[in-house]
Amino acid sequence: MDILFISLGCDKNLADTEMMLGILQKKGFGFTDDEEKADIVIVNTCCFIGDAKEESIGTLLEMAQLRKAGKLKALIATGCLAQRYQEEIQKEIPEVDALVGTAAIGEIGDALEEVLSGNGRNRYRNLDAPPASCRDRIVTTGGHYAYLKIAEGCDKRCTYCIIPKVRGRYRSIPMESLVEQAGVLAGGGVKELILVAQETTLYGTDLYGRKSLPELLWKLAAIPGIRWIRVLYCYPEEITEELIDVIAREPKVCHYLDIPIQHASDEILRRMGRRTNEEQLRRQIAMLRERIPDICLRTTLISGFPGETQEDFEELYRFVNEMEFDRLGVFPYSQEEDTVAAAMPDQIAEDVKAFRRDELMELQQAIAFERAGDMIGRELTVMVEGKVADEDVYVTRTYRDAPDVDGYLFLHTDRELMSGDFVRALVTDFNEYDLIGEIVSQ
Repeated sequence: MDILFISLGCDKNLADTEMMLGILQKKGFGFTDDEEKADIVIVNTCCFIGDAKEESIGTLLEMAQLRKAGKLKALIATGCLAQRYQEEIQKEIPEVDALVGTAAIGEIGDALEEVLSGNGRNRYRNLDAPPASCRDRIVTTGGHYAYLKIAEGCDKRCTYCIIPKVRGRYRSIPMESLVEQAGVLAGGGVKELILVAQETTLYGTDLYGRKSLPELLWKLAAIPGIRWIRVLYCYPEEITEELIDVIAREPKVCHYLDIPIQHASDEILRRMGRRTNEEQLRRQIAMLRERIPDICLRTTLISGFPGETQEDFEELYRFVNEMEFDRLGVFPYSQEEDTVAAAMPDQIAEDVKAFRRDELMELQQAIAFERAGDMIGRELTVMVEGKVADEDVYVTRTYRDAPDVDGYLFLHTDRELMSGDFVRALVTDFNEYDLIGEIVSQ
């Protein structure tokens, strides 16, 4: 029987999906991308913000119609929405045969077999249980890069965030398990590891009593075949001198950090439950750029948080203008039930949230285009992602570009290249967020 597996939400969810695919393959199941050929559908859901929740519900409702029409033998929902809204899904979408919570995804094979035998039941585990791990994942990203999820859950308790309630407390995956998993990935052709968690910087504090991300990076860098290691989701207040030292010294660790700051107004940061202020953010960014001059910094912001005044917004706008982040995304505040912020007074109108987001993104666009222009004349190592049809142009990424969220370098060459190849490129021009280059003779 063939399974259509639909993965929604973030890259951490995708890592979970790949683990479940590996488990199901060992059980003898096959896979399809065509819902018309699928015997089974599994939807790995997300509920982080309102749009993600709507997408997950819409997908389940669409698949429920196939189940209702008798075209499917089973429909299973996993992930955050299944964890958070168990009763509602069972009541409103009875075609869903079973729900698997976020801490129970390692049991997906048993859950599916039970459904097919007519004894389907929901599977949930304590959210503080050790995170599931799988040595033999099925990589769905093309084979040359993969996400390595190093921890589950979060202890920060930001006032706008539901993650601790659907993912549990922070639990690191043991280092030996991660190194083994990375070795298997490298053996399968993966050349770039992208480290993800709700927060990567606290890795190891629960298992080893110390921040162990630097040690993990050294060990992953020693794995033959790995060329790049990229670190996402570093909370700025948790970045240590030791971590900066590893990034600066180890050639395989990309000079790239994703540091989600969310805001720059001290008052809004306090209301968000964040643990930094504007002065600390400025110091941390300055230190990173001083120690690693070519570092690429990405961040995310929330516009229209409850109580955000025009003065707060202008303070954030000035901060973005002065810091000149290489990459930046802005999301209008999403009022999520069961969060502290949802009950705060002074909620901001949706049109104001959107207007402020657009203002910030227009500013960032000008910064990003200027940054792209500054790259002209530089030589960079790039990884080939694919080829433009009927042209001698390859789609590549530099160390400055994380998959799916950043730009590309379009490489002009008549040489035959393969996805996953690393070559040197000279930047000759740019087109908005993307770079244009030519191959450097070697």
